[in-house]
Amino acid sequence: MRPQLLSLFGLLTLVALAFSPGCDTDEGSVPDLIWGIHGRKPGWLVKPRAAVFDATDHLYLVDLTDRVQVFDRNGAYLHGWRMPDFNVDGPSGVSIDRQGRLLVADTHFYRVLVFSPEGKILLQIGDGVQGTTPGRFGYPCDVVADKAGNFYVADYGENDRVQVFSPDGKWLRQWGGHGYEPGQFVRPRALAIDDQDRIYVADSVANRIQIFDTAGKLLSSWGTRGSRAGELAYPYDVAIGPDGSVYVCEYGNHRVQKFTPEGVSLGVWGESGRGPGQLYNPWALAVDSQGEVSVIDSNNHRVQRFRL
Repeated sequence: MRPQLLSLFGLLTLVALAFSPGCDTDEGSVPDLIWGIHGRKPGWLVKPRAAVFDATDHLYLVDLTDRVQVFDRNGAYLHGWRMPDFNVDGPSGVSIDRQGRLLVADTHFYRVLVFSPEGKILLQIGDGVQGTTPGRFGYPCDVVADKAGNFYVADYGENDRVQVFSPDGKWLRQWGGHGYEPGQFVRPRALAIDDQDRIYVADSVANRIQIFDTAGKLLSSWGTRGSRAGELAYPYDVAIGPDGSVYVCEYGNHRVQKFTPEGVSLGVWGESGRGPGQLYNPWALAVDSQGEVSVIDSNNHRVQRFRL
């Protein structure tokens, strides 16, 4: 199936934006690709919520229909499968581990599922019962894996913590707790891990990014509430680019912001709206091997790609 690209109206709007007097025409000011059809057919989208690229630049995307769908980097649908159980909110976090497996935070079934690239369930973490004890989840919303194969799961609700599991799914340790103090969380929404196994946590309601080592030691923290460059409003996702830059998707500011690992803002992309280059409560983003960002424009039921 071919992706839906810009409609004629959207294409004319994009051209107008690019050449209007006084418009910012720097690289990245407009998307180079927009795709997505609102609906439940294969390849269509219903409020997509999380996405990740694998090593071959295939984009794995989950939405409110409890589907995992796989696209090429240009939005062409390749294949997909359904989660084993249905909930109206669906999974809210995905990543790829170093073995090429897909890790899915199955949020409202209180578990993490590990899939093969073809959709076979290989491992379940958590017993599927909501709880606050070690190894159980309030609402697991994202998961990443380190070089040793250990899993790190962001867990919000009553818990507001990060839990760590062994490669075979056994609970190891946790850190965090509800609060605004350094090392605490207020709805830790998303995780990213870099090539040095530093774990970036999008602490969404606290409007900050916190960075930890694998033992849970806080290494740094940056971000404050606001809409200016360098400020954040409900960071819902964080991703690491191939050059080490940190990309943050801001649900509240309807934009994506690029940072150094130390938290210095390098640029901002997007604004509130439904036109090309505009976003409506974006939930997530994914960075491909070429350094381009595919932002999951959730309430517009589409994906926009750009370079910042």
